[in-house]
Amino acid sequence: MDDTFRKILKQYWGYDDFRGIQRQIIESIGAGHDTLGLMPTGGGKSITFQVPAMAMEGTCLVITPLIALMKDQVQHLRRIGIRAAAIYSGMQHDTILMTLENCILGSTKLLYVSPERLCSSLFQTKLRHMRISFITVDEAHCISQWGYDFRPSYLEIAKIRQLLPNVPVLALTATATPQVVDDICEKLSTHGLTNESSTRSAFAVFRMSFERTNLAYLVVHSDNKDFDLIQLLEQHPGSAIVYVRSRRHAREISQHLCEAGLQSTFYHAGLDHADKDLRQREWQLDKTRIMVATNAFGMGIDKPDVRLVVHYDCPDSIEAYFQEAGRAGRDGQPSQAILLFNRQDGVKLQKRVNDTYPPKEYIRQVYEHLAYYYQIATGDGYGVTHEFVIEDFCQRFRHFPIQVHSALQILQRAGYIEYTEEADNMARVKFLVSRDSLYRLDRVTPDEDRVIVSLLRCYGGLFADYGYIDESIVAQQAGMARLQCYDILKALSQRRLISFIPSKQVPYIRYLQRREDAEHVRLPANVYDDRKEQYIERIQGMLQYAQSSEHCRSRLLLEYFGEKTDHDCGQCDVCLNRQSDTVSEGQRSASRRIEELLADHQRHHITEILRLALPTEDANAALAELVQQEVATMEDGFIRLTK
Repeated sequence: MDDTFRKILKQYWGYDDFRGIQRQIIESIGAGHDTLGLMPTGGGKSITFQVPAMAMEGTCLVITPLIALMKDQVQHLRRIGIRAAAIYSGMQHDTILMTLENCILGSTKLLYVSPERLCSSLFQTKLRHMRISFITVDEAHCISQWGYDFRPSYLEIAKIRQLLPNVPVLALTATATPQVVDDICEKLSTHGLTNESSTRSAFAVFRMSFERTNLAYLVVHSDNKDFDLIQLLEQHPGSAIVYVRSRRHAREISQHLCEAGLQSTFYHAGLDHADKDLRQREWQLDKTRIMVATNAFGMGIDKPDVRLVVHYDCPDSIEAYFQEAGRAGRDGQPSQAILLFNRQDGVKLQKRVNDTYPPKEYIRQVYEHLAYYYQIATGDGYGVTHEFVIEDFCQRFRHFPIQVHSALQILQRAGYIEYTEEADNMARVKFLVSRDSLYRLDRVTPDEDRVIVSLLRCYGGLFADYGYIDESIVAQQAGMARLQCYDILKALSQRRLISFIPSKQVPYIRYLQRREDAEHVRLPANVYDDRKEQYIERIQGMLQYAQSSEHCRSRLLLEYFGEKTDHDCGQCDVCLNRQSDTVSEGQRSASRRIEELLADHQRHHITEILRLALPTEDANAALAELVQQEVATMEDGFIRLTK
């Protein structure tokens, strides 16, 4: 079977052999074993499921939260002749149905889905009729409540395993502490195992070293981050990412860099799909050198030649920092990951504890005010869904949005509500006239005609029923600005040629239980106390990393993830400072010896200095310093003190 895997690798990807632990993972899942692969960013995770998917009968189900990753990988696989498909929000019902039917017929080798899709009754019904070779869980740390990026939707994977009990699972992650590794195995196990030892035995676990020898980790203590950021970007040519905490910050810093003459753009979750795609594509094609972004950018982005990643704002966990920093130097060439840090960052990180885990009484108060907001009586509300405008809620009850957001997430984990942030309700269109009538229209402006043609080219079935559309894609196809396209769609709707329901991004809240009195709201330890304690530990770990001046950065990161190493990296700021201190001390010692020799103020030939048996590097540096400081003069191979 090993030859089969290697032949597939060569046929489709052009590589002669696997690297790292790829072969071990592939052979394990190929043999039907539940498998967990721990691989750093850039370690080649996609090969570990794409190759066995081609070797095994049936369809590989790939669960990932990253729509951008789905689209990119599906396009790449199709280009190299592999049948792949994806299901994500915004697709028309008919397209989803056709994709699932193709999987049932066996014409798809890899099917990418988001975890939210798993609970769909349509998906589960069709899944029962598919031949699934194995399940791949990408970003598997998201299933662990002890991980830094827990996502409740990942718990749906356990239900899929119940539907497919004999189908093996391959879990992949680039950031997992030993505790999270155990939790992943337990959550994904089908054997009902509960104790630690048996959980480990259920999964074959393969670890690739997280050490990145080409990547230098540096912490720059900065009192003026804007100035230092420009200096760093000017000193380090090549593609770069600058990570910040907020959307506003991304926009402002990008503008600041542009004003300084640096080619920059910004990226965050609030941009529309077409704008995101355009900015990402221009950065990947090196039309834009610097991407200033929130953590919404980067996962699944395959750009190997990023030379510099700068964290302008300090992340709240080593896991987040390590994953984002690891996007530099994926081509193996020397690269740098730099954290700009100052005393204020420590204050901000400590404040995030109260923002992320506000007092329990405050959470109960938000729950009560939510009931007032929707006028839900005690004992009512079960299953009811409401749109939630956080700005209006906060203004009415005098809350701060950050703490309300955190309180709602905690209430969701406690099982009282479902809180979906910024659910992307895409625009919908239906033609109200027949296709023949549309072609006979004679009072259509050129712009209206371009929009109608774009709708017909990009989407099918709009004469029979409403279809989801992306206004940005329609605008792009029509060659106009998004706002202009929006106005034309509204005008066509007013003329009764189409029915147009604009898109909107609005969160919603659904009650999962009947409304309780606030004093009866229970927040169990595993929902609040334990998670708050671990969040504090993660922040403390990040602060210790940033403030440490004695321990190699690379070793600190590796030890955090349970990997022991007996050597320093030699290239982080701590190692470089240590080397500088060592050289300086040797140089000082050499200077003293040379000055003692020259103390008689006579001319001494350079060969006399060689007889002092000083290290050559120290002697040369000391001589150069003495001459530069005009302590000594050198002429024709002779040296003497000037004073």
